[in-house]
Amino acid sequence: MPHQPTPSDLIDAVRGFLEDRAVPELSGHSAFHARVAINALSIVLRELDVGRANDQAEQDRLAQLLGEQASLDDLRRLLVSRLESGAIDLMDPALLAHLTQTTMAHLAIDNPKYESYRRALNTD
Repeated sequence: MPHQPTPSDLIDAVRGFLEDRAVPELSGHSAFHARVAINALSIVLRELDVGRANDQAEQDRLAQLLGEQASLDDLRRLLVSRLESGAIDLMDPALLAHLTQTTMAHLAIDNPKYESYRRALNTD
């Protein structure tokens, strides 16, 4: 059976072409825009790789924090509602842990080279 490339394979091939072939031949704004495209493709690849797991982990943390079972979007709205009403204290250690873990998961996708993210990883 012939190998069917995955979406990740296709994105990685385009990213590789841009990095290895296109960017070296470009200059000025075109090179800049090609590097922006490479970064965007890298984000999409990381999202495909870990995005669902991150969302599930966030949903699990919120369900535990809020004592409710619902979709991730509904749990996020419920969290906001409880914060607005004062039902959850902004300094609640469980809330702070959840927000830290959620932020770190987003940074791992959006910009894992971000210096503060890298320092935070090394202090855990």
